[in-house]
Amino acid sequence: MPTVFSANRSSILVDGEAVEGLQSIAFRVVTEREDIRAIGSNERVDVIFGLRTVVGELVIRSSAEKLDALLDARGKFQLVANLKRAEGTDDTRTLSFDDCFVEGKSFQMDAHGSAATTYAFTATRLREE
Repeated sequence: MPTVFSANRSSILVDGEAVEGLQSIAFRVVTEREDIRAIGSNERVDVIFGLRTVVGELVIRSSAEKLDALLDARGKFQLVANLKRAEGTDDTRTLSFDDCFVEGKSFQMDAHGSAATTYAFTATRLREE
Protein backbone atom coordinates (compact mmCIF):
# COMPACT_ATOMS: atom_id res chain seq x y z
CA MET A 1 0.00 0.00 0.00
CA PRO A 2 1.45 3.42 -0.90
CA THR A 3 2.29 6.03 1.70
CA VAL A 4 0.24 9.17 1.03
CA PHE A 5 1.79 12.36 2.39
CA SER A 6 -0.21 15.52 3.10
CA ALA A 7 0.91 19.10 2.46
CA ASN A 8 -1.31 20.19 5.36
CA ARG A 9 0.68 18.09 7.84
CA SER A 10 4.07 18.38 6.17
CA SER A 11 6.48 21.24 6.77
CA ILE A 12 9.64 22.78 5.38
CA LEU A 13 12.55 24.38 7.16
CA VAL A 14 14.92 26.88 5.56
CA ASP A 15 18.15 27.05 7.55
CA GLY A 16 16.23 25.64 10.51
CA GLU A 17 13.36 28.16 10.36
CA ALA A 18 9.84 26.96 9.57
CA VAL A 19 8.27 28.43 6.41
CA GLU A 20 4.51 28.79 6.78
CA GLY A 21 1.94 28.32 4.02
CA LEU A 22 3.43 25.37 2.12
CA GLN A 23 1.06 24.41 -0.70
CA SER A 24 3.33 22.08 -2.64
CA ILE A 25 6.89 20.98 -3.22
CA ALA A 26 8.10 19.42 -6.44
CA PHE A 27 11.62 18.40 -7.41
CA ARG A 28 13.58 16.26 -9.80
CA VAL A 29 17.11 14.95 -9.83
CA VAL A 30 18.87 15.82 -13.08
CA THR A 31 21.94 13.90 -14.25
CA GLU A 32 23.93 14.95 -17.30
CA ARG A 33 24.62 12.12 -19.69
CA GLU A 34 26.27 11.56 -23.00
CA ASP A 35 25.63 8.64 -25.33
CA ILE A 36 28.59 6.72 -26.74
CA ARG A 37 27.77 5.82 -30.31
CA ALA A 38 28.67 2.59 -32.01
CA ILE A 39 30.81 3.14 -35.10
CA GLY A 40 28.85 2.36 -38.25
CA SER A 41 25.56 1.99 -36.35
CA ASN A 42 22.73 4.19 -35.17
CA GLU A 43 22.76 2.61 -31.71
CA ARG A 44 24.61 3.55 -28.58
CA VAL A 45 27.03 1.18 -26.90
CA ASP A 46 27.39 2.94 -23.57
CA VAL A 47 26.51 6.06 -21.58
CA ILE A 48 28.76 8.49 -19.70
CA PHE A 49 27.17 10.18 -16.70
CA GLY A 50 28.24 13.59 -15.44
CA LEU A 51 27.04 16.32 -13.10
CA ARG A 52 24.00 15.56 -10.92
CA THR A 53 21.88 18.41 -9.52
CA VAL A 54 18.45 18.84 -7.99
CA VAL A 55 15.90 21.28 -9.43
CA GLY A 56 12.71 22.08 -7.53
CA GLU A 57 9.82 24.40 -6.80
CA LEU A 58 8.04 25.43 -3.63
CA VAL A 59 4.58 26.92 -3.78
CA ILE A 60 3.84 29.06 -0.74
CA ARG A 61 0.52 30.72 0.06
CA SER A 62 1.12 34.47 -0.27
CA SER A 63 4.92 34.65 0.09
CA ALA A 64 7.91 33.72 2.26
CA GLU A 65 10.08 36.63 3.44
CA LYS A 66 13.02 34.31 4.18
CA LEU A 67 13.05 32.97 0.59
CA ASP A 68 12.62 36.50 -0.81
CA ALA A 69 15.68 37.64 1.17
CA LEU A 70 17.72 34.65 -0.04
CA LEU A 71 16.75 35.41 -3.65
CA ASP A 72 17.84 39.05 -3.28
CA ALA A 73 21.12 38.14 -1.54
CA ARG A 74 21.82 35.12 -3.79
CA GLY A 75 22.38 33.30 -0.52
CA LYS A 76 23.03 29.62 0.02
CA PHE A 77 20.74 27.68 2.37
CA GLN A 78 19.64 24.22 3.42
CA LEU A 79 16.07 23.11 2.86
CA VAL A 80 14.58 20.29 4.93
CA ALA A 81 11.15 18.90 4.06
CA ASN A 82 9.40 16.83 6.73
CA LEU A 83 6.71 14.85 4.93
CA LYS A 84 3.92 13.39 7.07
CA ARG A 85 0.96 11.17 6.35
CA ALA A 86 -2.55 12.58 6.30
CA GLU A 87 -3.98 10.35 9.00
CA GLY A 88 -3.45 7.04 10.69
CA THR A 89 0.16 6.20 11.45
CA ASP A 90 3.00 8.58 12.15
CA ASP A 91 4.91 7.65 8.98
CA THR A 92 7.30 10.41 8.03
CA ARG A 93 10.04 11.00 5.50
CA THR A 94 12.69 13.67 5.78
CA LEU A 95 14.25 15.12 2.63
CA SER A 96 17.35 17.29 3.03
CA PHE A 97 18.41 19.52 0.14
CA ASP A 98 22.00 20.75 0.54
CA ASP A 99 23.62 23.93 -0.82
CA CYS A 100 20.41 25.41 -2.21
CA PHE A 101 19.93 28.66 -4.10
CA VAL A 102 16.66 30.38 -5.00
CA GLU A 103 16.82 30.69 -8.79
CA GLY A 104 13.59 32.53 -9.46
CA LYS A 105 10.18 33.54 -8.23
CA SER A 106 6.73 33.87 -9.76
CA PHE A 107 3.53 35.23 -8.23
CA GLN A 108 -0.11 34.57 -8.99
CA MET A 109 -3.45 35.61 -7.55
CA ASP A 110 -6.73 34.07 -8.63
CA ALA A 111 -10.18 35.63 -8.85
CA HIS A 112 -11.05 34.36 -5.35
CA GLY A 113 -8.19 36.38 -3.85
CA SER A 114 -5.79 33.55 -3.00
CA ALA A 115 -2.19 34.54 -3.64
CA ALA A 116 0.62 32.05 -4.13
CA THR A 117 4.31 32.48 -4.83
CA THR A 118 6.32 29.81 -6.59
CA TYR A 119 10.01 29.71 -5.69
CA ALA A 120 12.31 27.83 -8.06
CA PHE A 121 15.43 26.42 -6.40
CA THR A 122 18.43 24.26 -7.15
CA ALA A 123 20.41 22.07 -4.78
CA THR A 124 23.73 20.26 -4.92
CA ARG A 125 22.29 17.03 -3.53
CA LEU A 126 19.24 15.40 -1.99
CA ARG A 127 19.41 13.11 1.03
CA GLU A 128 16.43 11.00 2.13
CA GLU A 129 16.18 9.92 5.75
